[in-house]
Amino acid sequence: MEQLLEELRQGLPRGEIPAALFGNDEIYNLELRKIFARCWVFLGHDSEVPASGDYVRRKIGEDNFIVVRDEDGEIHALFDACRHRGVQICRADSGNTEIFRCPYHGWAYDTKGNLLGAPLWKKAFGGMSKEENGLLSVAKLATYHGLIFATLDPTTPPLEEYLGGMKWYLDLVFGLNKHGIEILGPPQRFVIDANWKSGSENFSGDDYHLGTLHRSVWAIGAFPVSFADNMMGYHIQASAGHSLSFSMAPTEDDPGPKFFAYPDDLAASFNTARIDQEQLRVARRSRVFVGNVFPNFSILAAPMTDDGAHFPPTGVLTIRTWQPMGAGKFEAWNWFCAYRNMTPQQKERVYKSGLASFSMGGVFEMDDTEPWILAARTGRSVTAEVLDFKLNYKMGLPGIGIAKRTENWAGPGIVYSPRYEEGVQRNFFRFYSELMRAERGTWPKFSLE
Repeated sequence: MEQLLEELRQGLPRGEIPAALFGNDEIYNLELRKIFARCWVFLGHDSEVPASGDYVRRKIGEDNFIVVRDEDGEIHALFDACRHRGVQICRADSGNTEIFRCPYHGWAYDTKGNLLGAPLWKKAFGGMSKEENGLLSVAKLATYHGLIFATLDPTTPPLEEYLGGMKWYLDLVFGLNKHGIEILGPPQRFVIDANWKSGSENFSGDDYHLGTLHRSVWAIGAFPVSFADNMMGYHIQASAGHSLSFSMAPTEDDPGPKFFAYPDDLAASFNTARIDQEQLRVARRSRVFVGNVFPNFSILAAPMTDDGAHFPPTGVLTIRTWQPMGAGKFEAWNWFCAYRNMTPQQKERVYKSGLASFSMGGVFEMDDTEPWILAARTGRSVTAEVLDFKLNYKMGLPGIGIAKRTENWAGPGIVYSPRYEEGVQRNFFRFYSELMRAERGTWPKFSLE
């Protein structure tokens, strides 16, 4: 394990990454502690728990947490384990309740996590403090544009500091109008026999695969921009670990989709109430946005349709997490989002178009999962270990490819254009490398340069 991490550190400047990182069980167990137990992890959106007592069950690493809104309107993330014997107390994925009750001995907790009591309390526990036996809470919880994040590490920097330059781009996607977004239904969940890092690095900005793996999307007319035009745009290392990619028209006057192909009447509501003029200009030129907040929260906005013969492509906004289940298995959680001021018909179009493209039965998903499965198989192979097989992440290094660094960009970060470039993946793995070697209680100092 230590040798793999040292090979990663030394190989990154050359664009070389050990394949075994995608299949090693020791590495995976360390990730649960060094990555998922320390970073800010996405748990959901506040529109999923709109009323007092509403709850959803979510994960940090492999562990279950109850995200619940209490009677005062505050949101909590509570470890789903009774303080008596550690038994899971939340028996449903979502619902509404005033009390969480352990099925083993009947200990009962309110929506703040306070212990209310237990059967035969005076006989069994009289004199014991209830205050010291409530449900465990995450170390920190914070929201940004309604997105709920939590961390188990009290030394982790505040969420907005952690996001750094990525905030500018989250503002651009989630803050286009004053209404904000809401979630359309519960998340889809499907298990893939692959490594969680494959999803995260792909959504950091792997556009090179589009013309081969996703050729069928163009063949059936589901995407309104040619492959060559789609590759025009930018790769952005927004801040340490967080990266994104824009497919973008050269100017605001170019023909083709504007504002990710959202309907014109919705686009008319996009303004500078919550973003600045430069962000609005970038959004107007945008065709596709794909990004990843380290470690495993990914976002995609793109024009899609489920029926090109009858419906033009519309903007689809999906958010997802890659929930780890082992070195060679993860569960994809996929949500579809809509702006709150969309009409019911527009929301239906978003949902149906999303299902056809980015869902367990969508054309993109069925394409992507097979290579990820094969990459994980290679990562746990004896040959990759014995022959020290390195993966090639060299695209965009000096002298390789056509992508060049761009200085005249409106937003923060290190920017390259066009999108034939893998610096965004190297940014993911540099931050990963630093965290995997950092001691608990110390946060790595990391520079993009």
